[in-house]
Amino acid sequence: MKAALTRYRVMAWVVGVLLVVLCLVGVPLSNFDGTEMWGFVPTTPNWFDEGSRADELGEFITGWLGTLHGWLYMIFLVFAFSLARKARWSLGFMVATLAMGTVPLLSFWSERRATAKVRADFADELAAEPRRQPVG
Repeated sequence: MKAALTRYRVMAWVVGVLLVVLCLVGVPLSNFDGTEMWGFVPTTPNWFDEGSRADELGEFITGWLGTLHGWLYMIFLVFAFSLARKARWSLGFMVATLAMGTVPLLSFWSERRATAKVRADFADELAAEPRRQPVG
């Protein structure tokens, strides 16, 4: 259980940090140039000129980090689902945890909530698991 919880927590934090950087840094840098965005936002604030260094940084973040985040999110889903099965979460708790992982900043609260639930439900098992000794 401890290994499953650790895998889940690490991936939740990695994916959460990437999502924050993507949404709160990359998207504004690459899209806030006064033009239409995503086909339904008629105009954005004109903070960064198209082709500027800030715009190029935003394009890099949304292109590369966005792709990396997408792949890592798939790994997060596998680890979260694995933990959910081992911890016997209800379908509602599992779906809510996975869905909250898609919302910037809310994903961190969701990780804390899931960790607290596992620690409360499996306190004896987690305490009984031996610590692994480093090799060397």
